[in-house]
Amino acid sequence: MITLSPTPVLETERLTLRAPLGSDWPHWRSFYQSDRAQFVGGGSPEPKPGAYWRAFGHLTGHWVMRGFGMFVFCLKGDDTPLGMTGPWYPDGWPEHELGWTVWSRAAEGRGYVAEAARAVRAHAFRDLGWTTAVSYIDPDNARSIALAERLGAVRDRGARQPVFDKPCLVYRHSPEAA
Repeated sequence: MITLSPTPVLETERLTLRAPLGSDWPHWRSFYQSDRAQFVGGGSPEPKPGAYWRAFGHLTGHWVMRGFGMFVFCLKGDDTPLGMTGPWYPDGWPEHELGWTVWSRAAEGRGYVAEAARAVRAHAFRDLGWTTAVSYIDPDNARSIALAERLGAVRDRGARQPVFDKPCLVYRHSPEAA
């Protein structure tokens, strides 16, 4: 198995959070082809050739380019990826972001994403030295908005946004919540 090195592994009560692996590719592709990915640039069963591959490469390459990135989360003792969450800062982003996606419909509603997001938020503030972080959320993504608010993030109407096809909502996380 090929892994990115060195990348931290985080653990919570129920989850293991690790860097993406090549073996995650089929799970990511299935997610990205589904309507579940509509708020993160996916959701089309017939994308431009190579679009899913490039999107997955963006996730893994972020670790190399920035030294941090999205963690894939799995149940402890089971390496099946359920989704990802983590620190994110692509070129051109106005601020550091904490993002999340749930790849598996079976993982919804169990608190896994909130548990994983709390762990990576603490990692970003404690280990990466971040002093602020935001989550950029599509206004139609009610579940993601609810999660941001459950995590204690507050909508910041004055924050700059990345350039997307349409405006997004910006939720600010505080270091104190971490």
